Amino acid sequence: MAEENNMQGMEESVQSKEEVNRLVKVRKDKLAELQAAGKDPFQLTKYHMTHHSMEIKNNFDEFNGKTVSIAGRLMQKRVMGKASFCNVQDLQGNIQSYVARDNIGEEAYADFKKYDVGDLVGIKGEVFLTKTGEISVHASEVILLAKSLNVLPEKYHGLTNTDLRYRQRYVDLIMNQEVKSTFIKRSKIISSIRKYLDAQGFMEVETPLLVPNAGGAAARPFETHFNALDEDVKLRISLELYLKRLIVGGLERVYEIGRVFRNEGIDTRHNPEFTLMELYQAYTDYNGMMDLTENLYRFVATEVLGTTKITYNNIEMDLGKPFERITMVDAVKKYSGVDFNDIHTLEEARAAAKEHGVQFEERHKKGDILNLFFEEFVEEHLVQPTFVMDHPVEISPLTKKKPSNPDYVERFEFFMNGWEMANAYSELNDPIDQRERFKAQEELLAQGDEEANTTDEDFMNALEHGMPPTGGIGFGIDRMVMLLTDSPAIRDVLLFPTMKTLGGKDQ
Repeated sequence: MAEENNMQGMEESVQSKEEVNRLVKVRKDKLAELQAAGKDPFQLTKYHMTHHSMEIKNNFDEFNGKTVSIAGRLMQKRVMGKASFCNVQDLQGNIQSYVARDNIGEEAYADFKKYDVGDLVGIKGEVFLTKTGEISVHASEVILLAKSLNVLPEKYHGLTNTDLRYRQRYVDLIMNQEVKSTFIKRSKIISSIRKYLDAQGFMEVETPLLVPNAGGAAARPFETHFNALDEDVKLRISLELYLKRLIVGGLERVYEIGRVFRNEGIDTRHNPEFTLMELYQAYTDYNGMMDLTENLYRFVATEVLGTTKITYNNIEMDLGKPFERITMVDAVKKYSGVDFNDIHTLEEARAAAKEHGVQFEERHKKGDILNLFFEEFVEEHLVQPTFVMDHPVEISPLTKKKPSNPDYVERFEFFMNGWEMANAYSELNDPIDQRERFKAQEELLAQGDEEANTTDEDFMNALEHGMPPTGGIGFGIDRMVMLLTDSPAIRDVLLFPTMKTLGGKDQ
């Protein structure tokens, strides 16, 4: 008994690799003993669990004195002679169990004393309240469901090597309940988006991930080779061009939630594969997309958080108030003092950029320089929900021009916390204009812009069949989840973020 309790204590204060290896060997030896005795836990195929921990704890009056069966991971064990206490963690939380030799039998109790923290167990018994006021399950049966052969860390979220949390997310989920809560909320956020859009008459669809032409966004694609057809293909960077094909085909409201892939850097807001949601609605424009965005964000926040006020990094943002709407030109004037309405030539734009320390390239035109001013002076100030409208045509190759000013397009970007959260257009449906825009993009590609689009002939063929006036929008789901869960980095809301391989193998 003393040796077993001492072993338990050592597991809770593991410091060296040698100690871990020794404890792993002890666990494997225990498994071998169980198997030799005909008690191999891995031979079990199922367990009848009737309730979860928080369901019982939140409804004690209903469950008091009733028999339940719980299942989960053994997180604590205190052996005290003929009776013990343990703590079992399941999907919802954790609950204590009182395990006594006289109730489960001498042989079963002897087995229980050899169980390790991390083992998966099933416990059947009556719900009761201990003398110290702890809601517990008085065990009448304890079954080992799976043997844990690795040793859990004591305080996993306190490790200085945070990369290990992302590489071994399964351990992170076991040890950190806040992490589990984040991903449960992520699932609810996506479900709420679907619930809202379905109620608005949108149809969810699926489009190809492997494409011959990765268009619809300014990004470098990943490329691979399809052996069966002996063709080079790309992973999609956007959902746009295939969804628009469906609008041409008469599916008036469509959306897709899926992974897209961009061969670019990794930081707190960027991962090379991420979740994008795009939707397209016939017979509306970017004003309709603004209304949809406001209503969607309010609905999701209310469904998941129960409020339209969210706090991120100690900053409160109110989704209940009307979202600000401002043109890009007015936003640049507001925060930099430069009015692009007074700038008429490329030379004047370059002179303003030099005067204000804005770096530009030789290929950049007036509209590109306006966008550079916006990125330099404006974005960080857009904390509260804000629509930035009417972008220059040079940076919007798939967007309908403003009839009143063809140098600009009917486009908006939605910002919160200084981040771009969504991008929307009155979609360009003029095939002649679209071909000219693609031609201009290919010229940029020839000049070294690796993120420029190329002409998608099948998409052009679709447009030439006629696409109705359409509003479209793309939402960054991961950033939305970051804001609604107060998560500091995109890797905190991706179950398995992209990581550099260690020594040829993830460790």
